[in-house]
Amino acid sequence: MRDLMEKFEAASAAYADSHGLTRDSDWFLLKLLEETGELTQAANRVSGRARLKGRSAADLHQSLADETADLLGHILLFARHHGIDLDAAIERKWRFKIDETAVSSIQNVRS
Repeated sequence: MRDLMEKFEAASAAYADSHGLTRDSDWFLLKLLEETGELTQAANRVSGRARLKGRSAADLHQSLADETADLLGHILLFARHHGIDLDAAIERKWRFKIDETAVSSIQNVRS
């Protein structure tokens, strides 16, 4: 999971640098809230609880997937910023160990 966190960190840091953003503790938390809202909006559209704005079912599903990816990225960025060991927390809270082979294979698909 550490490698995945570092990939999100590199992308986020580059984006922040190119747009003059300061990423402090407040920023990491506020981005989680922002992305949660965007995921909620996408889910509402998919479920018919919000205006579709002329978008196709495929576009709506892609938006849902994209916003899910954004939220995951910002969760990992938040954890990294605060020095949270997500592997240990997942094992403690969810009672299973992260399979690094599975995480690596997901990363390799995207590379």
